[in-house]
Amino acid sequence: MILVGNPRGGGRDLAQHLMKTDNERVVVAELRGFIADDLDGAFRETYAISRGTQCRQYLFSLSLNPPRDAAVADSAFFQAVDQAEAKLGLTDQPRALVFHEKCGDDGRVRRHAHVVWSRIDVEEMKAIPLPHSKRKLQDVARDLYLEHGWQMPRGLAVSGERDPRNFTLAEWQQARRIKESPREIKAAFQDSWAISDSKAALAHALQERGYWLARGDQRGYVAVDRHGEVHNIAKRVGIRTKAVRERIGDMEELPSVSDTKIEIARAMQAKMQDFQREVAEREERERVEATKTREVLEARQRAERQAHQEAARLRAQAEERERQNRLRTGLAGLWDRLRGERKRTLERNRLEAEMAQRRDKDARERLSESQLSQHRVTVMEQSRKHEETKATARDLTEDAKVFRQMEADAAPDRNARLEAFKERRRSEDRPRRRSRSRDGPSYER
Repeated sequence: MILVGNPRGGGRDLAQHLMKTDNERVVVAELRGFIADDLDGAFRETYAISRGTQCRQYLFSLSLNPPRDAAVADSAFFQAVDQAEAKLGLTDQPRALVFHEKCGDDGRVRRHAHVVWSRIDVEEMKAIPLPHSKRKLQDVARDLYLEHGWQMPRGLAVSGERDPRNFTLAEWQQARRIKESPREIKAAFQDSWAISDSKAALAHALQERGYWLARGDQRGYVAVDRHGEVHNIAKRVGIRTKAVRERIGDMEELPSVSDTKIEIARAMQAKMQDFQREVAEREERERVEATKTREVLEARQRAERQAHQEAARLRAQAEERERQNRLRTGLAGLWDRLRGERKRTLERNRLEAEMAQRRDKDARERLSESQLSQHRVTVMEQSRKHEETKATARDLTEDAKVFRQMEADAAPDRNARLEAFKERRRSEDRPRRRSRSRDGPSYER
């Protein structure tokens, strides 16, 4: 059944809405954990408690809608409510359960239910958080459809579009890294079964999830995955073979496992070729981008060096002028010579010039080291991308070999069956040889 829930406030409006009897029969089936004995009183009670917290959406309202033609007992509704309650983390919280029955224009009675929980934990005096409630309710709904054997709405089934022929290169690499768990495989088969009602629909649903319908070698209904593994449909879905036979029909109309493996292998080899072309194009793009990146980096670093050299030259000229201006001329200069001041000024200028040279040298070295570091980072990043691309190409080559081997392994069995079929046809079409006897002519094969 479809489960739709959301946290909300407005208890009075919700109570009035649930108790409306327009064209409906309303039954309050349960009031658990409340002092009040009516819906409006129960929600007022929850609101009063919530005033001790900062929570405004103090209720969680959930509607439960079974398939239109399904006859669902009260016990099934209660079981579904308990499952949703446990999944949401609202176990033992006060709740109200209301049934609605409405007669449609076609004379059929549609029955659904609403359940409302209090979110307020009275011991902690805080609201119970409800993260990912939509996803959790979808999980419960899927389990209910599978449990009751209802045909699941296509939007509710978790297909994931796992047909490997539709994978992008990134999706193929991810699928290569991770291995499907038995639970995921079982879920894929159960989803396929739940949303299909015919052989064609089941075959399509299975292929969307990466499985091909086939006839088992031991006269079973099976599906083959892209690895060539054979899965028994009845066992994976958890039903009897008779139910599979009723939906699929004559087993002889299905391709054999060998033929299916050859089909998969050829389809996947074509996909691997597409991936290899994509990798080759990516490698060429990376090469062009790497060349462009290096050229841009070299131009920028060349400009930085030129700017640094020009700034150092201008600074050195200014500092040299400043030092020369300290040496006085004329009578003042003669007086500086006589008292030794000129000698001290020259020594000071020499020391400052040496310090300026060391400073400029250190600055050049720092700039050079910075630019070398930038160059190393760029080269390492380009090398990493190049190695990843090469590794991807090697993986695709290995995958292509696997599928070629799958085709080669399946071909002998297929050829043997073809030869056996041809031999049967030759024996059936062989002309009878005439022989004579005392009793008259007779015919033998």
